[in-house]
Amino acid sequence: MKWMTRGIIGLGLAWVILMAQVTALAADEPRKPRVPQLKVEQYTLPNGLTVTLHEDHKTPVVAVNVWYKVGSKDEQPGRTGFAHLFEHLMFLGSKHHNEDFSRPLEKLGADDNATTDTDRTDYYETVPGNALELALWLESDRMGFLLPAMTQVKLDNERDVVKNERRQTVDNVPYGQAEQVMLEALYPQGHPYHHSVIGSMADLSAARLADVAAFFRTHYVPNNALLCVAGDFEPARARQWIEKYFGPLPRGPAVTPIKPSVPRLPAAKHIQLTDAVSLPRAQLCWPTVPANHPDEPALDVLAAVLGGLPKENRLFRALMYDRQLAAQVGASHPTMLLSGTFDVELYARPGQKLDELVKIANAEIER
Repeated sequence: MKWMTRGIIGLGLAWVILMAQVTALAADEPRKPRVPQLKVEQYTLPNGLTVTLHEDHKTPVVAVNVWYKVGSKDEQPGRTGFAHLFEHLMFLGSKHHNEDFSRPLEKLGADDNATTDTDRTDYYETVPGNALELALWLESDRMGFLLPAMTQVKLDNERDVVKNERRQTVDNVPYGQAEQVMLEALYPQGHPYHHSVIGSMADLSAARLADVAAFFRTHYVPNNALLCVAGDFEPARARQWIEKYFGPLPRGPAVTPIKPSVPRLPAAKHIQLTDAVSLPRAQLCWPTVPANHPDEPALDVLAAVLGGLPKENRLFRALMYDRQLAAQVGASHPTMLLSGTFDVELYARPGQKLDELVKIANAEIER
């Protein structure tokens, strides 16, 4: 027992000395941020496709991401919702794989999907490390050979799918109509952000096969896309496959970027909507700077302090803690390539008036 006691005392003394050394070291040297060193390689193929490779062998999977620089801002008048519709069409098969794009990936337990917003359409899949070549081949085939497999039947079927998605996310959900009304109030007619990403039923109905072909040839080309491969793979082998499958695809027409355009409202607009909802909601929205503007970080911090930090933000304290007037509050600052918005949302508790909530919220914003 005495030996064990001496051992414990000795161990404790050594720990104290070690901690003292670490403390002294920390006091002498200022703390520095530790940025991990990532293996990242970027290059461009002769046809304009930008390629980014990130090698990481921690897990035996590889993520493939193809980012096309096309979104709802690039749609023609009378064809709103076309970028999102096209996202769906890209999963219906291509010349050398004329079946569901996801079918061979699902057999491997892979995960794949796509998203569309105002500025870009993003296709991605996460596959086992030994399936990278398959993923690259599938992506290259729909980039280069979608049109030979496109039919009127495919267009009609997917058009109905997108229409139903609009019903589920816009037409038949609480507050679903507010986004389009807000966009029309913020952005004048002709501005690329005047309409929503999902588009209108009439424009979806008007889409034709000729529109599909023209949209594809303009935007779904190597020089308007970025390919990223990240995960458990050998870069030299990946470069060979990328050259093999994407290299022969022809460069498309040059796409002229749309310049940023932040709207200037001459006066505040007040819009009232009536819908079948359980709680009244007020939405305050200001046009702000586009993405990567020097003022963006400050506005992000403002949104967090005002209504983003959970239970610590100014609107929560003023409207939910000090006064039990609101059921929910929030603030955010989403930015896009052409413009941004500063959004505040206030949900009144039953029996409370929105005017009072807005008055207090404006006072907090002013403060």
